[in-house]
Amino acid sequence: MKLQRKNRLRALSLGAVAVSGALALTACGSDDNGGGSGSSTPSSSANASSIKCDDAKGQLLADGSSAQKNAIDAWVKTFSQECGVQINYKGSGSGAGVTAFTQGQVAFAGSDSALKPEEVTASKKICSGGQGIDLPMVGGAIAIGYNVPGVDNLVLDAPTLAKIFDSKITNWNDAAIKKLNPDAKLPDLKIQAFHRSDESGTTDNLTKYLIATTPSNWNYSGGKAWQAKGGQSAPQSAGVAQQVKQTSGAIGYFELSYVSDGIKAASIDTGASKPVAPSTESATADIAAAKVVGTGSDLALQLDYKTKAEGAYPISLVTYEIVCDKGNKADTLPATKAFLRYIASEDGQKVLSTIDYAPVPDEIITKVRSTIEGLS
Repeated sequence: MKLQRKNRLRALSLGAVAVSGALALTACGSDDNGGGSGSSTPSSSANASSIKCDDAKGQLLADGSSAQKNAIDAWVKTFSQECGVQINYKGSGSGAGVTAFTQGQVAFAGSDSALKPEEVTASKKICSGGQGIDLPMVGGAIAIGYNVPGVDNLVLDAPTLAKIFDSKITNWNDAAIKKLNPDAKLPDLKIQAFHRSDESGTTDNLTKYLIATTPSNWNYSGGKAWQAKGGQSAPQSAGVAQQVKQTSGAIGYFELSYVSDGIKAASIDTGASKPVAPSTESATADIAAAKVVGTGSDLALQLDYKTKAEGAYPISLVTYEIVCDKGNKADTLPATKAFLRYIASEDGQKVLSTIDYAPVPDEIITKVRSTIEGLS
C-alpha cells in the first residue's frame, strides 16, 4: 500500500474517532459497535451549501450496515455541523438494522440487502399507511482482505475462494492457490478464515457471488447468516478486519474502506483479460450494470455477480437506506428527509469516492432523489 494512501487513511480514522466521540456524548444510550478505519468529510462551502436543513432538528437514531459506517460518519460530520441535528448511527450490521427498523426503534436503517417480503410486511406495522422501501445510497467493493507474509499481490477466483471459506483449502501453499499465483512465494502456513458472526448484508452479497459463479463448490442457500463449515467469526466489518490485521495467515471479507495498514486485498480472476482488484472504479463499473427490480417507490437493485467485463469487480454491494415511504414519525421526518437529501445529492455522493466507496450511478441516484422528496 502506498505511503500517501496510508497517511490518508490515518487522517480519516482520526476524523471518524472524533465524530464517534461527539455522538457518544450527545446521543443517549449510544453504543457504537461499527468501528472501522474511519473517515471524515473535507470541510467546504460547496458541501455545506448543498444542505437544506428545512425544519430538521433534534436527534436521529439509526442502525444497520457496518459496511457503510465509514461513509455515514463522514456525512454526519458535515450535516450535523450545518443543521445541528445529532445522528447516532450504530452500525451493528444489516440484520440488526432491519430488525430495529421493523420494530420502530430507528428513523432509518442501513442494509446491504434489500428488504425481504416478510420484512416489508413487518414494516407496515410501523409505517402508518405505507411500508419500508429500499433507497440505494452507497456502493462499494467487498474486499477479500488477507494477511500473508511475503505475499503482496494475491489472485483468487470463485472456486478457490469458495473452498477456502468452506474449509476445503486449508493451507496457503495449496496447489489451487499456486496455480493462480505462479510467481508468488506462498508460505507453508495454515489459512485462518474469518467470517461475520452477526447477520450481515456483506455476507449475503459475498455468498450470492459464490452461488452465482461456482454453485458446485458452494452448496449453501445463502443469506445474511454465515452457513459454511469451519472458520472463525467476528462481529461487524470492523471486527473481521481487525482479526485479519492481527492474525498471520488470515483471510476475511469486508467493505474496501476497511482495508488499511497490515491488510492487503486480493484481486479476482473473473475470466477477463486480467484479474480485477477492488477499487472505487472497479466497483462502479460493476454497479453501473445493475438493474432496478423494486416496484413502486422501492429501488432495490439486481447486481451482476457473474460479470466478466474488463475492469469490473464482481464482489460488490449496494447499501440501502431503509425508510417508510409513508407514515414516518412526524418528529423525525424533517431531519430524516434533510439527511437523506444531502447524502443523495451530488456533493454527498462525491464524498464516497474519496473514502473508497462507489457513488451510485446517475440514472439510479436521480430516482432516489425524487423518491426522497415524496417521503411523508
